[in-house]
Amino acid sequence: MSPRSSIEIYDLQSRQSRVVFQGPELWESPHFTPDGTALILNSEGRIYRLPLDSKPQVIDTGFAVRCNNDHGLTPDGQTLLITDKTEYDRACIYAVPLTGGTPRRVSAHMSSYYHGISADGAWITYTGIHQKDVFGIYISRSDGSDERALIVGNALHDGPDFSADGEWIWFNSNRSGQMQLWRIRRDGRDLQRMSDSPYADWFPHPSPDGRHVLWLSYDPSVGRDHPRDQTVRLRLMPAEGGEAETLFELFGGQGTMNVPNWAPDGYSFAFVRYF
Repeated sequence: MSPRSSIEIYDLQSRQSRVVFQGPELWESPHFTPDGTALILNSEGRIYRLPLDSKPQVIDTGFAVRCNNDHGLTPDGQTLLITDKTEYDRACIYAVPLTGGTPRRVSAHMSSYYHGISADGAWITYTGIHQKDVFGIYISRSDGSDERALIVGNALHDGPDFSADGEWIWFNSNRSGQMQLWRIRRDGRDLQRMSDSPYADWFPHPSPDGRHVLWLSYDPSVGRDHPRDQTVRLRLMPAEGGEAETLFELFGGQGTMNVPNWAPDGYSFAFVRYF
């Protein structure tokens, strides 16, 4: 059976990628465990751990069996943060031990889609659609308390992630007309546009070493959505903004790198290529 998904790791120094796993299933959103020895990813509503030298192993997430591609790990590697619709038929963020167990609801409001966690594990950031078709970028403490809206409405805002120092939230928004990259301070000040490209830019991920920001760019004709099975490009810029470079093109899109995908040392990243 021919593969549908190819899970790969790209090395910035060699400018080469290597295949970790291929399969006929649809796999999405790989991200590294803190020790760098495995990837966490999703397929068909379940979450898996993929050792870099083995095959995917399903993680017991209890009742949560409609997980999507918005998931991650706490910095200590002990807790999995997932987005699931099983309980309420709307997206909620839950915490569950990486070893498996019963999910504990984290997000206070629906719909909420997890996207990133600060390096100290104290804060999470997520996309919230708490009113119909009103998108916002939110943060809260990692237990769901002290929710704060950073930017809400007047555009489609999505894909938030923390800078390495935890001071900035990077995200994509079409507030300028076309989807581009923006950042805002964690306290809601200093909104800044960070890309001005001919593409539709999505899912910015600052590297953990504070050097780079990686993101995915669609052709501008794609519009405001982030579909799968498109010719896209993965692009890189300095962490403080500046000239961008295209690392490579691939057949991908939704699922290729929705959540933080850098290796712990910041010299490589994981992604999914589709066929």
